[in-house]
Amino acid sequence: MVNERVGVNQPSVDGEKKAGQQQTWKPEVYDKEMAFVSAFGAPLIDLLQVKPGETVIDWGCGSGDLASAIAEKGAHVAGIDFSASMIDSARAKYPTLKFEVADGQRFVAPEPVDAIFSNAALHWMTDAAGVAASMAASLKPGGRLVVEFGGHGNIQAVTDALREAFDAIGVSQPYQSPWYFPTIGEYGMVLQQAGFEVNSAILFDRPTKQANGDNGLRGWLATFADGILSVLPAEEADAVVRWAEERLRPALYSNGEWNVDYRRLRVTATRK
Repeated sequence: MVNERVGVNQPSVDGEKKAGQQQTWKPEVYDKEMAFVSAFGAPLIDLLQVKPGETVIDWGCGSGDLASAIAEKGAHVAGIDFSASMIDSARAKYPTLKFEVADGQRFVAPEPVDAIFSNAALHWMTDAAGVAASMAASLKPGGRLVVEFGGHGNIQAVTDALREAFDAIGVSQPYQSPWYFPTIGEYGMVLQQAGFEVNSAILFDRPTKQANGDNGLRGWLATFADGILSVLPAEEADAVVRWAEERLRPALYSNGEWNVDYRRLRVTATRK
């Protein structure tokens, strides 16, 4: 099996979401309607410069597509993710790879690896210092880190609209964001304090088209803002979604398509 050289342990899986929030993931919907996540992440693999036989962890692997793509280059790959449903899907799709439920804010590999890869996951892990320390502890000296996730200003229009909707409708619970979207400087400092040397960092706009036409924003919110909306009764959650759709339509909807205002932070670093 291609993954045997990379093991994972089982830390406690807690503390990732704000109190009361229950973010859930539906892999079958994610793979079909949010396929752009893996598609945009695929070019990052080239930055890893994987050599056959190296060990790699995909940190926040989702349903495993990018971990599999890395393994195709000859690496021994393991994937970790907080979501048990995503890990179940990854195991079913790629049974020769090793996937485990783990909290990326606390996980440490039993044996240090050559490289860590992460796409569209680190903004869900709000203990950034804990994540950086865990990644550093999981890498060999000189080990490589390639990550991309939401940076400062990511989905700003969407988060502003959700916050305004909570206030305008007067729902029963306060708005709480589950995300961490740092600046280059903020995240560079986090990595340096954990023992990394930052090699490159770029923050860039990447408006992202959604599937399902007029229902594209509603589908995006159902997937990625589930934790935010889950604290509300169903009728309040639906009212928030409808309010946000109308608020965002002039800025994010055109020609029958929704384009969410993504802004990504891409960083490469080396463990000292």
